[in-house]
This record gives sequence, C-alpha cells and structure tokens, in this order.
Amino acid sequence: MLLHCSIEGDSYNADLTNGIDLSQGFGPNGDNALAFHIPPAAIEPIRVGDFVGSVASGSGANCEVIQFCAHGNGSHTECIGHITRERNSVNKLIKPGMMAAYLISATPVKQGDDWIITATELNNCGLLKTPAIIIRTNNIEGIRGKNWSATNPCYFEPAAIQLLVDAGYEHILTDLPSIDREEDGGALASHHVWWQYPANPRMHASITELIVVPENTQDGLYLLNLQFAPIESDASPSRPVIYPLTPAKP
Repeated sequence: MLLHCSIEGDSYNADLTNGIDLSQGFGPNGDNALAFHIPPAAIEPIRVGDFVGSVASGSGANCEVIQFCAHGNGSHTECIGHITRERNSVNKLIKPGMMAAYLISATPVKQGDDWIITATELNNCGLLKTPAIIIRTNNIEGIRGKNWSATNPCYFEPAAIQLLVDAGYEHILTDLPSIDREEDGGALASHHVWWQYPANPRMHASITELIVVPENTQDGLYLLNLQFAPIESDASPSRPVIYPLTPAKP
C-alpha cells in the first residue's frame, strides 16, 4: 500500500508494506532488554482451580499471566504521569498514530565518568520541524537485549532536551534506557525539562525509550507509526514503526 502525504508543504510517498520496527519485546525468545535493576518479565500459565492455561500441560488452550514493568522491560512510551503526583495515563494523554519523524545519529561526549548527549551535538546534527525526533546513539554497541542496570548509561543534558522543546518536538524516541542519568537522586532533570513540569506542563508530549534503530537505517525524514498497549498507566510497552519517505513526483 502506497500512502501519499504532505509534510511542511512538500509531498512524499510511503510504502506501508516496508516498515522498520524499532521496538524491543520481552518474554521467551524476546530481546529482553533490562534497566534500573528491574527483573525480567515473568510469563507463565494462569492457574484457576484445576485449570492450567497450557496446552503442553493438557489443557485445550494456552492462557498466560504476564508480570512486567514497562520502564525496564523493553521498548516503552511514557507520559507526564511518570513524574507527577497526580495519576496521568499514557493511554489518555498520548494519541497514537502516524506522524512525521526525523531520525538523527548523535555522538555522546565524555564528561568525567559520564557519556552525555549535549545541545551542541544535537545542533550539529541539524533539526527538522517534525512532531517527533528519533535519536540513535553513536559509538554504543550491543544495544539490542542489553542489560543496562548499574552501567551508568549515556544520557541527555537538560540543555539538549530544552533545545528539542524549543524546536517544537512533541515526541522523543531514544535507544537509551532513559533521557536522564541512571543514578541522579530522583531529580530526573531532563524529564522535567521535556514536560516543562511543573511550570508549564506539556501534557501531550511523550518519551519512548529502549528502542533499536537497525544499523542500515539512514538518518533522515520518516513516517512514524507510534503504537502502544492501551494501558492506564504512566508508561506502556510500545512498538514504533517507521516508513521511509520518498519525494512524490509532481
């Protein structure tokens, strides 16, 4: 299926049969990326009385119970509810669907014991006016299925996030486990900057973390389909898929 779309006055085509999945899943044979010492997701047959939800155990159907934490079990999309006292749901605040997205590759800078993505680096990458920005981290290997716990992963300085806010982005997607430092005393400075909380809350902005952008995927403009499970929580497992855009012939 070929989709024709207009972005900032320019016309493009997207082949919807040629999507690039950026997500990491969890469970048996999944990627099972982990972060923040959150244990792996547990998936097992439900047990109700004498019924066990497993065909292998003699039942007529498989029926499983899943226990997980979205923030540390694979790709996830989160809303402002991640840092608010009030309960806010990603399912209520973030509208899934198609949008233009700009993919860039950013190189972290070493500062003391940390690797940081700076505002200067993002400026050097160039920024397009799109609703979403996808940031792939250069020079970090083995991201798929990685256990990031206690590794002090790369993160974004608050000034870099403010740059993205000022540029008008509403959705940020990153291959890192968090836009903030792993251990920061609960400050979550970049999260607060992204959502401009509490001074001027950006209620419909989202953060998607722990994605993987395939190495052969070129930087540039894409059509993004950001989908997540309709769970009433601050975060939900997500599956962002991007589609290459080609200029439409006049």
